[in-house]
Amino acid sequence: MAAMERALISVSDKTGVVDFARALDARGVEILSTGGTASMLREAGIACRDVSDYTGFPEMMDGRVKTLNPKVHGGILADPTDPAHVADMSEHGIEPFDLVVVNLYPFAATVAKPGCTLEDAIENLDIGGPTMVRAAAKNHAHVAIVTDPAAEPTRMASTVCQKLRPNRATPSTPTKTVANSRLGDVHVQKSCSGRPCRSLSGMKPAPPGSTDR
Repeated sequence: MAAMERALISVSDKTGVVDFARALDARGVEILSTGGTASMLREAGIACRDVSDYTGFPEMMDGRVKTLNPKVHGGILADPTDPAHVADMSEHGIEPFDLVVVNLYPFAATVAKPGCTLEDAIENLDIGGPTMVRAAAKNHAHVAIVTDPAAEPTRMASTVCQKLRPNRATPSTPTKTVANSRLGDVHVQKSCSGRPCRSLSGMKPAPPGSTDR
């Protein structure tokens, strides 16, 4: 089983992330991070590399674009046992991620607030977070995913590194289970976003049985 070498940490709810990242750092895991998460980790004395330094692109458009880059998603989606994937990574300077730590914008909490506007709701529709969750879940044979670093962060980091650490040759049942659970998180946000946005924009509710997209 290959050692966990590199983690991508980009969280909206930062509860517990410092302790989680510190536990990873103590185990020699390289950390890449974004924006406010990276700033918090550095303030706590934890070494991390900015995703923007890795990709060569700055965070832009008021933070709407941070991780939507082939060097990020190639690193999550690559199958290290596939020679063609390895060749693509080498050609394009893509580094593989063993762990993705991400949680989603608090959309439901935002739209529940009195006075929430359509603009507030739209800005809390997460794009990058669900995309990383889906990518890690698809490649669960090689990438572990955590969406709640606050859940006993030190113990969880140890568990991820030792038990949920992806086997680069054989799919892991625990990792697959976690991936399925995290896809559920994405589905919940997708399901709850349509009706509030319709209401705030003055649109009619979707007919019964239809799917908000």
